[in-house]
Amino acid sequence: MLQSVERISVSPVFIGRGEEMGVLTEALDRAAAGQPQALLIGGEAGVGKTRLLEEFQCTATKAGACVVLGGCLEVGAEGLPYAPFATILRRLHRELGRELELAAEGRESSLARLLPDFGEAVPEANDEFARARLFEHTARLFEKLTADRTLVLAIEDLHWSDRSTRELLAYLIRTLQQSRLVLVATYRSDDLHRRHPVRPYLAELERLRTVQRLELPRLDRLQVASQLAGILAPDEPSPELVGRIWRRSEGNPFFVEELAVSVRQGCGTGLTDSLRDLLLVRVEGLPERTQTLLRVLAEGGSTVEHELLAGVLDWPEEELTESLRSAVGANIIGPSADGDGYRFRHALVREAVSDDLMPGESVRINRRYAEALDARPGLVSADQRAARLAGYWYCAHDAARALPAVLEAGRQARRRNAFAEQLKMLERALELWDDAPAEVLANVRSYDWADDSYPFCDCEIADACHGERDCRAMQLVDLLAEATVAARLSGEADRGLRFAKKALRLVDETTDPERAAWFLLARARAVRWKSDNAGEADLDRAMELLHGRDSSPVLAELLSRRAIDALLSRALGGEREMVFRAVEVARASGARRVELHAQLTLALMHAHFEEHDEADRVFAEIGDEIGASGDVDLLARLYVNESHHLESVGRSAESYEVARKGLEMTRAHGMTAYNGTLLLGNACEPLISMGRLDEAARLLAEAPAWPGEPKHSDFLERLRGEVALLRGDLAEAAAQLTACRESGMTWQPQKLIPAATLAVRIASAGGRYADARAEVQAAIEQGLLPGHEREAWVLLAHGAAAEADARHLPTMAAGRAEALARIRAATAGPKALRPWFAAWRGLVEAELARAEGTDTPELWLATAAAFEASGLPSPRDTALYRAAEAQALAGDREAATASARAALALAREHGDARLVREIEQLADRARLALTETPVVRVVPTASPAFDFNLTPRERDVLRLLAAGRSNRQIAEQLFISPKTASVHVSNILAKLDVPTRGEAAALAHRLRLAG
Repeated sequence: MLQSVERISVSPVFIGRGEEMGVLTEALDRAAAGQPQALLIGGEAGVGKTRLLEEFQCTATKAGACVVLGGCLEVGAEGLPYAPFATILRRLHRELGRELELAAEGRESSLARLLPDFGEAVPEANDEFARARLFEHTARLFEKLTADRTLVLAIEDLHWSDRSTRELLAYLIRTLQQSRLVLVATYRSDDLHRRHPVRPYLAELERLRTVQRLELPRLDRLQVASQLAGILAPDEPSPELVGRIWRRSEGNPFFVEELAVSVRQGCGTGLTDSLRDLLLVRVEGLPERTQTLLRVLAEGGSTVEHELLAGVLDWPEEELTESLRSAVGANIIGPSADGDGYRFRHALVREAVSDDLMPGESVRINRRYAEALDARPGLVSADQRAARLAGYWYCAHDAARALPAVLEAGRQARRRNAFAEQLKMLERALELWDDAPAEVLANVRSYDWADDSYPFCDCEIADACHGERDCRAMQLVDLLAEATVAARLSGEADRGLRFAKKALRLVDETTDPERAAWFLLARARAVRWKSDNAGEADLDRAMELLHGRDSSPVLAELLSRRAIDALLSRALGGEREMVFRAVEVARASGARRVELHAQLTLALMHAHFEEHDEADRVFAEIGDEIGASGDVDLLARLYVNESHHLESVGRSAESYEVARKGLEMTRAHGMTAYNGTLLLGNACEPLISMGRLDEAARLLAEAPAWPGEPKHSDFLERLRGEVALLRGDLAEAAAQLTACRESGMTWQPQKLIPAATLAVRIASAGGRYADARAEVQAAIEQGLLPGHEREAWVLLAHGAAAEADARHLPTMAAGRAEALARIRAATAGPKALRPWFAAWRGLVEAELARAEGTDTPELWLATAAAFEASGLPSPRDTALYRAAEAQALAGDREAATASARAALALAREHGDARLVREIEQLADRARLALTETPVVRVVPTASPAFDFNLTPRERDVLRLLAAGRSNRQIAEQLFISPKTASVHVSNILAKLDVPTRGEAAALAHRLRLAG
């Protein structure tokens, strides 16, 4: 009977996936043309994701592509980072050999973190930057490999992926823009519960233009019939059998296979509805020896090496081979991708076998795995050893052996910059801590800290201990500190908060104030993004604990942090004193790195109080030292802060150059997703100011999907919204604004005010002036604080412009006076000491005058002249447009034409499609020639039979009349006198042969004369 099972367990025909294969094939063709593709294939367990990949692999291979598969691991390898990429690189190394080595030349020490075959990974001083470097170098490797071939990289079981694997995959999708690459990933959709980390990850990836997401549906009845016909051939399944299997399988291809096997074995109705029973029925039909092998294999993880399995079972080679042959022949298991081990053909079967074990049986098997791997470490690859061993000892419930193994796995994860996996290992260590014997705890040592994250070492702890209980508690505090930093670096603020709280319950503030202050600072960091005053109590308490100290790196960091928070959010008072003292304390402590950070904060403080010359001096003073220090963190912050300062004072060209250099530096060091997120935004912002929208859009499209700084994603989303708005895409601009605000962090004035400004602009462009007024009011109530002059003046200018645009709307009359008074009162807040800010203030005053109907051409021309020195096209284009409008209204058509032409050139240079349209409409209404060659105006009519001999100007008047405008309003809109408008209305009534304006409007609408 087993022989028949072996022949029919896999469907010999490929059913029901023609559409999906078409999508994959089209993606392959596009990739071959240099357009990289990414496809996410989801579906429930057993729906046929692996089979689809196998078929696509055959198609791609025939087309000349190189196809490489890697899989994510689960049980027995939890916490193992980059597993599928390690498998992919290992297989590429076997296939390409020397070619892969040449492509990796110069990056071997970084790539060795993924594949030890590249050599030994060189220890790095700044782990978090090395991690980003690893991602960049991996991308460059695949870029080189695809120079003369199409490469297909497939990752199976993404639902089991570790966070580092997901981040690397997203990074490749984002950054590889011109490669002949197809990235395919499969995942189980039924495993993605509401809180599963892959769920939001997939949603974010799906937003990218190059990503396609396919969900494999279940088979319908006809497809099940075709599948059964192939499996049961040469016998033909009866309609009754097809219906029964279709109903019980619900169209799941794997279940169809299992039920078909049961039918062939004579058990067509003997299976229960239990999934486990269905999955185990064939396992239980195998010899007892083979079932034992499968139980052991199921506990070993997704894939188990042959030598490791042999070591655990300790059977004679002949018996092991026979049992393996039986399991493989029954298609329960198959060879691994590397060919040196085994894995279950379907994960559901492995899960069912594992779940069927008795608790004690599972513990014993995991212990045997751990003992075998302890005795012979070479049984698994070096990159997996620590994580696998930690997993086995943990599942063996042996705290004495598991704790050191888990800590070592966490240490290796940190060295590989896999902070999420390190955090998982540290959490297991905390779970095991109370069960570990005292002699084991006595040998536990903290990490070798590569930065200033935790300035305490083991020897200090040992000297401070008094007795076993105190020593154990202090060691636990060290472990909590490691977990706190790992949580921060992996973006898990809530978990870091939990660790810091627990540590603060263990630390005695009286005997160890420095350590207590460190954890208070960590707790404040964990909550600082929740609101503008979160964590202040902890910072205050930390300051109290360190009161009177003149030399302390923790105090210097604390002072610098408080000053930054004050500058970025709500001024707390005493910022200057905090910054200067931070510099002094850091200098007294010999912490030069902390001192330089404090001096960067000092430069920001000078800019905050409009001491821009002093800010320039400090940036120049410390720039050379930071550049020579080799500290890329400091250098990145220098580029971030200086480029932001330059843009804020209107020096956009200089700002872009600084940010561009910063981007080049971060890319060269493989850290584009660290401070690169801010630098990317700081490079795009001046490009938008200078009208280089295409360059800005390209940069924003290259933004890596990296969660290292999720608090800054709103910055890029807002900039995308600004680009969309300038291009006239209101829907996209609104969508980006929504994403920006949902990202959080808008409580900072430097984020809140620009987001509010974008909202005002979008609302005004859509005619939602009440919404624009509400946005301005809310922002003013939040407070336009010193240090944010540029953001404040831009908001007020657009707010006043919205009120001016709505001047004639009756629905906006109520509250207009209060709104204008509120804006005018707000102008007393932000200073305007520099010419750039004085020009913006002039624009606000001009828009307020327009809202009140008192603006003049001279006022707008003076505003345009004030902006001229900046060399930027905007908002000078807006001022000239308004000047042309006022000049046309005053009857000076020659001057209006000159202003309109200048405004149009600047608006086109700026890329402001909406302003270009408004200038063209102004020229149309006021009869202004925007070019030297007059343009013949064609006025469309709905029907030549009903033109009534109306002139083009009379049609303009009729359109406004049909909209309910008075003669005075018509005159203002068309830049004619009220008397002339009245004459046009009389002529229209006569030509239409109607007695009243209302009937003329009705006729115009009915015959579509109003346009």
